[in-house]
Amino acid sequence: MSLVRSLFSDRNGSAAVELMLCMPILLVLIFGSFELGNFFLSEHVVQKAVRDAARYAARLPMTNYPSCTVPAGGTAEQGVQKLARTGTPTGTLSRLPGWTADNMTTLAIRCDTTSSYGTGGIYADFPNGAPVVTVSAAVTYSTFFGSMGLGATTLTLHAQSEAAVIGA
Repeated sequence: MSLVRSLFSDRNGSAAVELMLCMPILLVLIFGSFELGNFFLSEHVVQKAVRDAARYAARLPMTNYPSCTVPAGGTAEQGVQKLARTGTPTGTLSRLPGWTADNMTTLAIRCDTTSSYGTGGIYADFPNGAPVVTVSAAVTYSTFFGSMGLGATTLTLHAQSEAAVIGA
């Protein structure tokens, strides 16, 4: 009986037991911060890519956007999609692992007569108003641990940017 009492009253190893009880919470906090950082980095990359693509599309010659439309499958649309995904209009390597296809990026254009772009200045020759391009992307988010085979990819990153076409 004295052996059992001595085991229960012995304090040796209590710190190890307490650490093992706290370890799951610590691991979730550590690895969760890695995942959150990866998510914010990926979100920033997609937003920057869409802004870059909108600026690129706005500086293409206005002849690429006849009567405020984007010709389907034209070089303007392909260049903008490729620039958003890869960083260059002719690139091949994606900025993010989940950005697997150029068609995850869309290019739209509208004629704007009501905003500050208006119909004056460089747009005086455009009776329909200033052509404004809108570039948007929906990219599958590859989780930090999903890339190591430890989780599923279930999120989609969305970004959108617009710019008035000023031509080259």
